[in-house]
Amino acid sequence: MVVNTTHLGGTASNIFVGRVSHGLMMMGRTPESTDEVCFASLKAGIDGLPAGAKMFLNSSEFYSNTWGPENLELLSRFFAKYPDYADKTFLSVKGAMTNMRSDFSLENLRKCMQTVERALGPHKKMDLYQPARIDQTMPIEDAMKNLVVLKEGHFSHIGLSECSADTLRRAHAVYPVTAAEIEVSLWVYEPETKKVIETARELGISVLAYSPIGKGFLGGKFSSAAELPEGDYRARYTRLKGDTLAHNLRLVSALPELAARKGVTPAQLAIAWVAALGPHVIPLPGSSTAARTLENCAAGDIELSGDEMAAMNAMAEAEVKGSRMAGGPEEAQLWG
Repeated sequence: MVVNTTHLGGTASNIFVGRVSHGLMMMGRTPESTDEVCFASLKAGIDGLPAGAKMFLNSSEFYSNTWGPENLELLSRFFAKYPDYADKTFLSVKGAMTNMRSDFSLENLRKCMQTVERALGPHKKMDLYQPARIDQTMPIEDAMKNLVVLKEGHFSHIGLSECSADTLRRAHAVYPVTAAEIEVSLWVYEPETKKVIETARELGISVLAYSPIGKGFLGGKFSSAAELPEGDYRARYTRLKGDTLAHNLRLVSALPELAARKGVTPAQLAIAWVAALGPHVIPLPGSSTAARTLENCAAGDIELSGDEMAAMNAMAEAEVKGSRMAGGPEEAQLWG
């Protein structure tokens, strides 16, 4: 059962959520990921929360095999079937993308609001909206002003994703940012990662740490790209290919033994390390099954000793090879 909670940042500082959040990117994208299976996954995490806390859910306008709102439509069916669960969740939705690039224009943001609200239906309103990437065609100050305009009547809180520390500080000066979503794991602990975490701590902003299990590889689910499902997006990342992946796996080769001594899984230990970076850092692992959701959430209760933290810090400081994304436009939009 989830015991530990933390409060959100910015304008949501009075809201408490589970110590580990729930990423929904893969829900409904495989034949096995039926409504029944996904609904059980959602309920498992929510039911484990203490009274008064909410489960932080992270969805988007484009989480589907067709770059469409199917993930939001799945949530709509869930809340229609279980309306009492709407108030037990804090829903973040990413979007504002046009042709794979971020677009913070008022025109595009209004279209995004229509897409989200049409897909979600009447049972749940998004709590937080966060553009998936930073629009590099306009100053962040102007982008935030547009988000503030759209906030009225559509959502309650503003978040950012894949932003630099400087961008986060400038954005927060215009309007309080509730959460900044960045990738954080034993494989992603770059200088800019540390800057964003520290800036967010200073300003009272939550950090949503996505891919804390290294896209499944830190948890031992995969040992080579050949084991990924056909057409899986991760197969494009140089970090997860051939000799580069073998090198990166060696950096964390001590993780399974460390987890075994602790009596937890490697995935749980990887999540616990991310959570230990600060009470404002909220791990954001993905899950489509109840068993995995419960495993992820239980990691929020793991306390690391000084020696365990030091051992994992050494892994995180080692030189990881390969890029986080697939290069090109994808890579260019990181740390916006």
